[in-house]
Amino acid sequence: MRGMPLPGRRGFSSAAKNDILSNMAQRNSTLAHLKAGYLFPEIARRRREFAAVHPGAKIISLGVGNTTEPLLPHICAALTEGARRLGAVETYSGYMDEGLPELRGKINEIFYQEHFGIDEIFISDGSKCDIGRLQWLFGPGARPVVQDPSYPVYVDGSVIAGAAGEGIETGYQGITYLPCTKENGYFPDLSKIKDESLIYFCSPNNPTGAVSTQRELARLVEKARSTKSIIIFDAAYSTYIRDPSLPTTIYAIDGAEECAIEVNSFSKSAGFTGVRLGWSVVPHALRFSGGESVHADWARLQATIFNGASNIAQFGALAALDAEGRAEITALTDFYLENARLIRTALKALGIECTGGDNSPYVWAYFPGEQSWAAFARILETCHVITTPGSGFGPAGEGFVRFSAFGHRADIEEACGRLAKL
Repeated sequence: MRGMPLPGRRGFSSAAKNDILSNMAQRNSTLAHLKAGYLFPEIARRRREFAAVHPGAKIISLGVGNTTEPLLPHICAALTEGARRLGAVETYSGYMDEGLPELRGKINEIFYQEHFGIDEIFISDGSKCDIGRLQWLFGPGARPVVQDPSYPVYVDGSVIAGAAGEGIETGYQGITYLPCTKENGYFPDLSKIKDESLIYFCSPNNPTGAVSTQRELARLVEKARSTKSIIIFDAAYSTYIRDPSLPTTIYAIDGAEECAIEVNSFSKSAGFTGVRLGWSVVPHALRFSGGESVHADWARLQATIFNGASNIAQFGALAALDAEGRAEITALTDFYLENARLIRTALKALGIECTGGDNSPYVWAYFPGEQSWAAFARILETCHVITTPGSGFGPAGEGFVRFSAFGHRADIEEACGRLAKL
């Protein structure tokens, strides 16, 4: 079918083009404040450039935290069955905005010992998506506080929400950075947190791999309560914790339900990076500084802009949380932790100081006197191995490189052998 012909590239005069542009919708000005590109697409761009110059090189990625192993058999069977159920009239289901009640109940049981009502648990399409949407609860008047280094969405999402912008060389104006360094054991000085702040905190931490202790998280909760601040606690890597003394949830701390939202995900535990499923816990006890219910606003916001996660993914998650599924997850996370041990061992054999990799899938390596992007380039040129430059996670990441344990075992072993060339 032929429609009306469109004007060619020269179909409008300059004056007409200017007139059209002057009447178009304006750009969200906060997007102009974002610095450069998002970290991981920039890494992908540099990889493509290297591959173009070295077409025969086998490049091994220890960079992006993307799982590599196939979906686990029991969980995969449940996903397949979930798709089949949607193909029959008797078992078809549509929107489930907050999530399957059975799944919310199972998450409550497994992760929180039934401490919450299931209406306080919201199923989503991933913790990263939740973190972005949660920022809309607080708007441009928020006072973001982030660990430094930290996962980029905490900072970039705050900029997009209008809570931060241009103004300082080492970060963004309006964001308070809490340096996490080897000198302070990767737990920051909390004294910089101002009243009524929005505190982003991740444990096990991405990128450093450090895990906060019970005492440290108690200090964080105490600080949040004393300053009337709210913590957004990212527990996406909690299933990698093997030390029983380390808390796997912020709600292991008394009083946390009055000052914290927790987000979590099936991505790195059950290999759902390509399936997409997570959850957030927003307790009824949590209030804004004016006394309003955070839970009520989150429920309203989600109902407005989100129609719920995939029902198929939720059926898979239910299987992931039964006894057989949890055994599969333990085996999978053990596999990635062994990868991390191999990487850490290879680096330490070279005298490279590093942390993480024992209760998390990331190894944080220190290259003193060398900028992160320079170390990234040297590792790529010398070893044909992709990593992630630490400076991409914040000012305190300069001089560090993150190694990801997500990879096939043969590739990990080969990469570790190549690192000896450094």
